[in-house]
This record gives sequence, C-alpha cells and structure tokens, in this order.
Amino acid sequence: MKMKNRKKIIKWIIFISALIIVLVELFPIWIIISNGFKRDLDIRNSNPFDFQFNLRSYELVFQKSDFVPSIINSLIIGLSSTIISLIFGSMASYGIARFRFRGRKGLSYSFLVSRMVPQIALSVPIFILFDRLSLTDTHIALILAYTSFNLPYIIWLLLPFFNSVSPSFEEAAMVDGCNKRQVFWRIFLPLTAPGLVVAAIFGFIMAWNEYIYALILTGNATKTAPIAVNGFMGQYAPKWGQLAASGTIILIPIIIFTLTLQKYIIKGLTAGGVKG
Repeated sequence: MKMKNRKKIIKWIIFISALIIVLVELFPIWIIISNGFKRDLDIRNSNPFDFQFNLRSYELVFQKSDFVPSIINSLIIGLSSTIISLIFGSMASYGIARFRFRGRKGLSYSFLVSRMVPQIALSVPIFILFDRLSLTDTHIALILAYTSFNLPYIIWLLLPFFNSVSPSFEEAAMVDGCNKRQVFWRIFLPLTAPGLVVAAIFGFIMAWNEYIYALILTGNATKTAPIAVNGFMGQYAPKWGQLAASGTIILIPIIIFTLTLQKYIIKGLTAGGVKG
C-alpha cells in the first residue's frame, strides 16, 4: 500500500509540475490572443479580464495593404527554403551516416558548430553578397539565406534517424539489385519519414519566424510577416491592439501545421533517440 501511495504521489507531482510548465508557456500566447480583441485603452488596464470585446484591431490589420502579401511571401519563402533544406539535408545525413570516410565525425560536428554562429554576425556579409548579385528584395535572396541556417540544423537533426536504420535493410536491398541511389529513395526515406516530418516542421518554424535577414534583405516587394507585424509599432506609440491581432494571425499557420502533424512529431522524436 505504501508503494502504491508513493507512486500516486509521484504521478501527481509530475502532473502538477507539467501543468504549471504548460500554463507558464501558454500565458504569453493567451495575452497576445486576448489583447487582439481589446481596445488599446483596455490593454493598458491593470485588470486583464476587464475589457470590451471588439474586432476593430483585426479590421485595421487587414486594411493595411501590405499585410496579406507579407503572409504569402512568408509562406513561399518558408516552404521553399524548408523543401530545399530537407532534400539536401537528407542526402548529406545519409552520406555521413552510412558511408565511412576520414573526417566523418568532424564533418558532422562542423554542421553543429556552424549553426552556433549568431545570425547577426553574418547579416552584413550576406547583405553585401546579395547586394552585389542584385538579389536584394527578391524571394531568391531570402530562400538562400534561410537555407543557409536551416540546412546545418536539418542535417544534424536527421543524423540519428539515418543511424537508427538497421544495416540489414540496406544489405537486403543491395542483394535485390538496388544501387545506392535506389536504397536512399526507396528504403531510407520511407523508414526515416517521421524524422523528415520533424525536420520539416522545425525548419519551417525557424524560417517563418526569422526576422534579422528579412529586415536587411527585403523591401516592399518581399516583406515577410514578422516585418509586417513590426510595422504596427507606430510613429509615436505602439498600436498594441493591432500588434496583438497581427501576432495572433501569424501564429495560426504554425499552430495548425503543428497540431495536424502532432503524432508524427512525437513518433519522430522518440524514433530519433533509438539507435538500431
């Protein structure tokens, strides 16, 4: 009986701790969503539950001519950079995981080290490079810039998934007449699909939320969602209601995307930690 009671207490402690963490994490999101339905006067009110519900902030957000195009730009750039990073990242991870060559470990760690370099440190060289190539204020510039920081992350993330695939699958495919290219496309990609989904989600989220490169490389033609949200800061004072409403709108695609693929995220994260 004492053992059962102890287990129940431990379970309740874990449950309460997890609940507190979830509430703390969700509190800023609740603040953003609720403020989108308030007047600026109510937002400055000390009582967060005392406000008059209205949709005026959302009306003003959609009336701004560059907001919807910025959402479309973010979708195009985010999806393109994610797909490119996923294609080349999966190939690189497969090569590092399955082929034995000198400097293999050093090469894999170099991707992790390159991801540690702050984006702000690379912003000026990247701007100069794309400016000389006349690519500033184009989708191509942002797609390449986002791929530059997405690709190392996706390679490192996919390595455990390719390492976890048993060599017996590869050997059986080779016996059946498959070459290395066919083994990669027909064997490894299907077996590592959960990992590919996880990599795609995190890659898209990073591209969708990116601000620094978007700030220095975009203009009116390719303005992304985070830059458009920053436009509601106002000349003399922040437009709090419109900031909250626009922030809520750009949260929606990420939430839908993540909830839709939630089971693949859990499966992928657990599969990546098991080594075959």
